[in-house]
Amino acid sequence: MTKSALLLFIKNPILGKTKTRLAGDVGNEMALKMYHKLTDWTREQALGLTATSRYLYYSNEVTTGDAWAEEDFHKRLQHPGDLGERMLEGFRAAFEQGYEKVVIIGSDCPGIDTDYLNEAFAALNENDVVVGPALDGGYTLLGMRKFTPSLFQDIAWSTAEVLPTTLARATAAGQTAHQLKPLSDVDYLADWLGYGWALPE
Repeated sequence: MTKSALLLFIKNPILGKTKTRLAGDVGNEMALKMYHKLTDWTREQALGLTATSRYLYYSNEVTTGDAWAEEDFHKRLQHPGDLGERMLEGFRAAFEQGYEKVVIIGSDCPGIDTDYLNEAFAALNENDVVVGPALDGGYTLLGMRKFTPSLFQDIAWSTAEVLPTTLARATAAGQTAHQLKPLSDVDYLADWLGYGWALPE
């Protein structure tokens, strides 16, 4: 069986430093509650995967005894640097460990469910790269079956150029890319409400 790994990037939940754009709409305390709900959702979807190793990458420090059980997730600390450098090193470590399909996601997209994740891994049977486009021009998911550093280098992160640049880089590297259904991250209250979720108590 092909060795598959899911990498999850999360931020340590810190009041006033978590989901700051969302906090501009709802305040810091509610934004933190909403982030916990998002991470709960992401965790449950990841646990639905079978025959897949799960790696949880924290932003600031590795936490034990939290809701992410150590028997379900290999816990790591994100590499220093910008988003591209952090993802690059996550992929590098996974491929060095012998994984043949590697998919990375964040923790703020309610549209990513277990079926979506399974679809991403399945797409890597026929394609070198799989991307889950974000409605803002970035992506909510990226997967590959060959370590390709150029997908992470010299990219204007958090801009509408991320997705087209990534796809162009894949093509330039002679790789085939498959796009999944576009989804919206939750950066603002309108994004949250768009998924039909109620605000936490």
